[in-house]
Amino acid sequence: MDIIALIGRILFVFLFFGSAFGHLTQTEAMAGYASSKGVPSAKAATLGSGVLMVVGGLMLLLGVWADLGALLLALFLIPTAFLMHNFWKETDPQAKQMEMIQFNKDLALAGGALMFFGLYAGAGSELGLTITGPLF
Repeated sequence: MDIIALIGRILFVFLFFGSAFGHLTQTEAMAGYASSKGVPSAKAATLGSGVLMVVGGLMLLLGVWADLGALLLALFLIPTAFLMHNFWKETDPQAKQMEMIQFNKDLALAGGALMFFGLYAGAGSELGLTITGPLF
């Protein structure tokens, strides 16, 4: 089971590293999009969310307070779903569908992150080759 848990963590965080790379290397473009969605201090929010994804993803991947890393990812994903992918405000059918897909993806990933949080906070270092035990 340790190897399965490790593989699950690797597959789960892969998306966050790719997204964080975009936030940190294409900050101006992503901040422009965030600003169009009404996010205050869009550039700082873009950079901050990129750092949050890297930190949370690394914590979960490496098993360094994996419970906290998973919680950080969930705390990023839930507001992002509602702020950035508010499909209910879209009038164009294609834009509405794309935002709904992204909204659902973010909520599903948040659910997965909360599952990781619960698993690692409960089972601790006994689950899946971690460096430290849980923080919580």
